[in-house]
Amino acid sequence: MTNPRILVVAHNHPAFHPGGTEIVAHDLFQAYKRAGWDALFLAATNQVHREARPGTSFQAVGDAADEIVLWAGHFDRFALSQIDLHGVVPDLVALLEEFRPDVVEIHHLLLVGAEFPALVRRVLPNARIVFMLHDYYPICANEGLMIRTRDHSRCLEASPDRCHACFPEMSAANFRLREINIKSHLAAVDTFISPSHFLKDRYVDWGIPADRIAVIENGHPVEDPVPHRGPPHVTRNVFGYFGNLNPWKGVNVLLDACRELAAGDVDFELRMHGAALFQSDGFTADLEAKFADVRDNVRRLGQYSRSDVPDLMSAVDWVIVPSVWWENAPLTIGEARFHGRPIIASGIGGMAELVDDERNGIHALPGDAHDLARVMRRCAEDPALWRRLAAATTRPPSTDQVAAQHVAAFGIRPARVGALVAA
Repeated sequence: MTNPRILVVAHNHPAFHPGGTEIVAHDLFQAYKRAGWDALFLAATNQVHREARPGTSFQAVGDAADEIVLWAGHFDRFALSQIDLHGVVPDLVALLEEFRPDVVEIHHLLLVGAEFPALVRRVLPNARIVFMLHDYYPICANEGLMIRTRDHSRCLEASPDRCHACFPEMSAANFRLREINIKSHLAAVDTFISPSHFLKDRYVDWGIPADRIAVIENGHPVEDPVPHRGPPHVTRNVFGYFGNLNPWKGVNVLLDACRELAAGDVDFELRMHGAALFQSDGFTADLEAKFADVRDNVRRLGQYSRSDVPDLMSAVDWVIVPSVWWENAPLTIGEARFHGRPIIASGIGGMAELVDDERNGIHALPGDAHDLARVMRRCAEDPALWRRLAAATTRPPSTDQVAAQHVAAFGIRPARVGALVAA
């Protein structure tokens, strides 16, 4: 009997865009291979990372024979639609017909297009189509943030009128057509998988039946966790931020909280890992000014790779996730949990599910620098609090365990799932 085949599709490749969605998709791809599946990773990208190559939609990713790039530079971000159907679709059809996967696991519609699930269903009527939910792009035209454009308040639902209020240049009818189009293509999906109940609830409210969405937590690769900094009695006043520097990650709020702590003579250090890539001049200028105010307490450590995380994590006591949008399942939280670091997180969205307030971390009010400063002061000045929360921190499941749960959700016959079993 041949091994089962799976095509894993993401909207970019972690080799040149190491975002959370790309990393999760690639981790699962590798887990399926370890378990005996024939797997192929398809990463859609555009001119930001790759130039078009005449004659084909596909490009290589290094020397990997089972990882390819789909160049999809002609894309309608509003409709999540692939514009160049005549150029891209024939190549996708040829790929599907040649590889003939038993399962197609889609991790995003960006660049590959909302039409892709229906295309798979047409070419491979017996394949299982799985859609891994990572954010709110199908629901929200504001970069999937579910943030109102006028006042930056968080939004819990989408409707043509509400969305038109965010984008007055687009009619309510256009938003209704966008919703109908995306939902019509998602009807081809057999199973949706969400890493959080909060994200699932948003899609149920949008119209996806609850019984079609399985909730499966994201995993973490197996590696050696790093020890804590210094002996147990050491002051636990070193905080770490990991991730992109953008407005929705709450970095301005975090720096304002640090300024308040510094003014109050609190002994602390914030180690800030990440860069402000593709951000506006106004945001970066504001960020520079805030950094200047707290330069004695904040160390800017810049961009980092995933392989750097253990060493960087070893130097911090707490990990801060101050996002002001409905984060689903930030990789930073999984990394902090794996390495036993208590987490300070905004108490909203999927963050509130992963960080249990006063058990393995502390919640702060989103967007409230004064409350975040209050929480950080408490954490820096109470070593007993750190010991209690660190002792209660549990590791996320391994990527292989999560892959096994995905296979169970695929709903294919046991004889076709090869050696993949829950560890």
